[in-house]
Amino acid sequence: MILDTLINSVVVIVVSMFLLWVLSVLKNNASIVDIFWGLGFVIVAWASAINADQVSVLGKVVLALVSLWGLRLSIYLGIRNHGKPEDFRYVAMRKHYGPKFPIISLFTVFLLQGAIMMIVSLPVQIALSDASSTLSVVSYVGIGLFALGIFFEAVGDWQLAHFKRDPQNIGQVMQTGLWKYTRHPNYFGDTCVWWGIGVVALGASFGWIGLFGSLLMNFFLVRVSGVPMLERSMSKRRPGYEEYKRRTSSFVPRPPKK
Repeated sequence: MILDTLINSVVVIVVSMFLLWVLSVLKNNASIVDIFWGLGFVIVAWASAINADQVSVLGKVVLALVSLWGLRLSIYLGIRNHGKPEDFRYVAMRKHYGPKFPIISLFTVFLLQGAIMMIVSLPVQIALSDASSTLSVVSYVGIGLFALGIFFEAVGDWQLAHFKRDPQNIGQVMQTGLWKYTRHPNYFGDTCVWWGIGVVALGASFGWIGLFGSLLMNFFLVRVSGVPMLERSMSKRRPGYEEYKRRTSSFVPRPPKK
């Protein structure tokens, strides 16, 4: 059953990413892949649920958690990015590859993100493929970790959006609210969300395999495309960012230094 679910997810992800790539070529904007990121997990989760003969209570809980996280993220990014030009990362890639960018982006942007999505969503697929899985004390620990994560992610995003709406804050560094205790409350929250989902999925057969998905999300946010990339950009664009870095934790929330 797990193998069927995995094969089904591969097909769903490849088709979804290919169609999204076609749309990006038509719109001449690859940034739509970022908006789709959360929604993609929701699609994988529901496709896995539909593919299953029966979904356990644990599976339904995981389905609800992923749907809440993914829909919130995609709606937020859709509103935030509406009417804005293509993200600087893809603009730089266009300049580098020239007319070859569309076909290169299919593999290095869309299908690559699809592959990452496939691995990160392992706990979701595993939980939904095991009809006999049950909730336990460990499951509730995972739900609590998810709740902590969605709080940091959603509140952090809301606080930053509110900060940016004030014209007086143009060029300034956000240093209040959750951002006083961590430079990346949304990334910290995202990590907690996926460790939480991974812990909940431990109640399913082979649930431990799903922790590799949580670990990959953690790795990318902390070491690859999350914190490092944004830190480099902010250090160049915000004069007061180095002082903010000196005082404030990079990831795990803690009281600021004096």
